[in-house]
Amino acid sequence: MMRRVVQVVGVGVVLLGCAVFAEQAVPSGVVGQLSVGRVDAIAYSANGEFLAIATGSVVKLGRGDTHELVHILTSHTDSVLCLAFSPEGLTLASGSDDNTIKLWNAETGELLRTLTGHTHDVNCVAFSPDGTILASGSSSNTINLWNVETGELLRTLRGHKDTVWSVVFSPDGTTLASGSSDNTINLWNVATGELLLTLIGHSGAAISVVFFPDGATLASGSWDNTIKLWDVATGELLRTLKGRGWVIQCTALSSGGTILAAGSWDGRIELWDVGAGEVLRTLAGHSDSVTCVAFSPDGTTLASGSWDGKVLFWDVSEWR
Repeated sequence: MMRRVVQVVGVGVVLLGCAVFAEQAVPSGVVGQLSVGRVDAIAYSANGEFLAIATGSVVKLGRGDTHELVHILTSHTDSVLCLAFSPEGLTLASGSDDNTIKLWNAETGELLRTLTGHTHDVNCVAFSPDGTILASGSSSNTINLWNVETGELLRTLRGHKDTVWSVVFSPDGTTLASGSSDNTINLWNVATGELLLTLIGHSGAAISVVFFPDGATLASGSWDNTIKLWDVATGELLRTLKGRGWVIQCTALSSGGTILAAGSWDGRIELWDVGAGEVLRTLAGHSDSVTCVAFSPDGTTLASGSWDGKVLFWDVSEWR
């Protein structure tokens, strides 16, 4: 017997993916599922209007609340590895194994421009808070900063000795953090390109970095199965959170900065109370590596994507 777990939004409406569990029990805490094929990236727009999912070389763009399919974005020639919405939610950036970044109009699905300049796959993209600059990290060990309006390459940041997996701007837009397979996190001055600090402490790749809302603290998730909290001004290691799963693959921070979600290679997701340094709950529902997690803007839902081909939507309203 098939059990529907996502509300059908109307006759003739096409969803981002199959929205049923086929002959499976619904995992505890799951309020919806989409079956879309191998998932490498997920992103919500800041206003919650859109949800983007990278699967293979395409991006499926849908409504954030109903998951109704709006556009299928096709132009990349290899796997799409990362996604990011501009702050106002009108532009979507996608980075790919084809070494390019594409900028899309989220409302129309139009391809606005293709950014070329990386010589290896693009693993991460992030918009500055004012939406004028896009940062992209690559397996060439470099980070490019782009003018979003013109597509001009502003500068290339060199300092990592291995693949760059994650980039994020500070809330005030003055600092960029990057995580790398060289096990370090670098902090950069966005205006000058100067390397400000190198944070050393992980024994595995720093796969994910995220600023707290006040910009004073940075969290990094690593293949060493830890999450580390850093003082941005001094580079001091404030706390280490040890995961219970097997190798952290992705992290996301709730909009209030109180809950951190960490997905791992064993298919589980841990929800951390950052202040207390405790795991609130372990979410188990995927059968393969969790590659991406994202909180809905209102903090009530966590979306997780996996190589098992599913996107699961978890009710996390209890902890927002």
